Amino acid sequence: MKRQILATASALILAASTNVAFAGDAAAGKAKAASCAGCHGANGISNVPTYPNLAGQKEAYLVKQMKAFKDKTRMDPTMNAMAAPLSDADIANISAYYAGLK
Repeated sequence: MKRQILATASALILAASTNVAFAGDAAAGKAKAASCAGCHGANGISNVPTYPNLAGQKEAYLVKQMKAFKDKTRMDPTMNAMAAPLSDADIANISAYYAGLK
């Protein structure tokens, strides 16, 4: 019983610290997202119907999609090229920025 409680507590602590470690910095993301504005709009609302709006999307979804473009498990020539040089921190920051927009 004690072991089970200890294992559960350890898992919760690890999960909480993991979420904090990957939380993006929206201010840093705003600066990094300047190159995204050409397709996705200055405020994350695209003027082009074929380009998705990013404003207000869930942060975890944006992270997942940008990582997929970066590692080419999701293919789009433009987005693969744009995501390739991004670090995990860049991706987290950009995602936090767009998730915070309405």
